[in-house]
This record gives sequence, structure tokens and C-alpha cells, in this order.
Amino acid sequence: MPLDLETKPVRFSNRTETVDEHWLMYHAHQGCELLYIFEGEGSITVEGVTYPLRPGTLVCFQPYQLHKVEVPSRPNGTYIRSNLTFDPRFMEAYAAPFPKLHAFARRLWKGVLVRQVFDLAGDDRIPALFADFGKSQEVWGEGATDEEALHVLAVLRYLQLYVFPAEDAVPPDRADKTASHAETMLDWVESRFREPFVLETMANDCHLSPFHVSRLFKSLVGKTISDYIAARRVREACELLARTDRTTREIGIEVGALGASYFCQMFKKHKGVTPQAYRTMVRRAYER
Repeated sequence: MPLDLETKPVRFSNRTETVDEHWLMYHAHQGCELLYIFEGEGSITVEGVTYPLRPGTLVCFQPYQLHKVEVPSRPNGTYIRSNLTFDPRFMEAYAAPFPKLHAFARRLWKGVLVRQVFDLAGDDRIPALFADFGKSQEVWGEGATDEEALHVLAVLRYLQLYVFPAEDAVPPDRADKTASHAETMLDWVESRFREPFVLETMANDCHLSPFHVSRLFKSLVGKTISDYIAARRVREACELLARTDRTTREIGIEVGALGASYFCQMFKKHKGVTPQAYRTMVRRAYER
């Protein structure tokens, strides 16, 4: 059954167990999903790349992102996992008082994630957060939205601090300044990705030279600005394809003033399928 996050914006299940069964899930939904593996071995496929699934794996799936999780059956095999799925729109108001956490939550929702699969074996913090969430549910039951939102904020804070570091290998004396530049550049892209990209305009708005903007963006994000903007446009197109009946021509114009032919080429380059094929796949998966 598809998740109805409109009426129940937070869904959480802790340590769900499947025994002696071939587990296969291929789907997509409108929420952000966090999947943590306690026991089991198999594979996870997201964005066309397959990763090993094993104890300690944490996966962050974005809205409308097709993904496949498979755990082959084996004698006495056990698959134990926790799932937290939430509507990012619902979390906006709760995260708003914390600007950096709010920005992080929005990027987890709409941004281009360089990594989505993490090996957290040996780190007990996410199991502890989920255990606390589960115990709280036993006390106040499901549907206590304020309490659930606070638990989601705690999980997001953990991800922000320990799983998605703002910058890697940045000297301490430059960390704050570099993080500030990163925030400024990513905020600029988020507000302007639907427009034709001009490097000089971005550099002027960020008060940096074009060379500095390009070099710093690539070093912090792991992608060139053009590649990031293309991926961001595709992410936006995925939601429009899943949620609306707009044509590929209309969507191409909306996400970047792109012609239909160029938009389809860009989309297929990133997703491996045409926009129409994606729409069919994600709707069938969502219905299942």
C-alpha cells in the first residue's frame, strides 16, 4: 500500500523483522525515508547504482526516488530494519527556528546528495535515537504529531552533525567562513536553478570571483555548478512527473526554460530512462 503522508506525515517502525523470506521491495513515495539495517545481507539500488546491504547500513532516500531493496532468503536468515519516513513539508515549520538545521533538512529534501548510503557499523547513536522514538510511541501512541516531529528533528540533527558533514578536511580556522560560502552558494542555486545559469551573475551575487566560485563549489559539493544544477533540475522534474500530469515540454520549461528535446536528453542521462518511462515506473511502484 502506498504511504499516505498527507494524513499521517510521520511513519516510523522500529526493528521490523522478516525471517526465512526473500525480501524484495521496489518502490517510490512522496516522503524522505531513512532505512537502517540491524541484521541482514543483500543489496540496495538507488539512482542506478547498487550498494551492499549489511548490518550498520543507513540509507537516505529522497522523495519520488525509485529504489530497490533486496535481501535473498537463506536458512535461518533474519532481516531486521528500522524505517522512518516523513513528509518534508510537514517538518518545515518545526525546523524553521533553527536556520542551519532548516537548510540541511531542505537539502535532504530537494538537494542533490553526493552520497546516500553510509556504513555506520559501530556507531550506536542512530539505533539509540530510533529506540527512543519507539519507546515514546509506546507511551503516547502513533499520531502524536508534535512529539513525532521532535524525534524527527533529533534524527536530522544527528545526520547533519555526523553523517553529512558540512565540509570535509577544512582547516578549523577556515571552517566557519567556508561553511558560510557553501550556504550562500547552495541557497543561490536553490533559488535560481530554474533560470538560465550565468557564472558571472552567481559570482557577483555571492561576492566572489567566478574562478573562486567554481573551484570552491566543486571542492565542497563534489560536482561542478553546471552538473549540480542539471541534477537539481532533474530532481524537480521527478516530483512534477510523479505528482502532476504536465507534459514533458511544460516540465522542461518550468525546471529550467529547457526545450523538450534537450530536457529529455538531460533527464535520460541522469536517470537512465526517459521522463515518460520514469512517470510510468514511479506511478506503478507507488500504486504497489
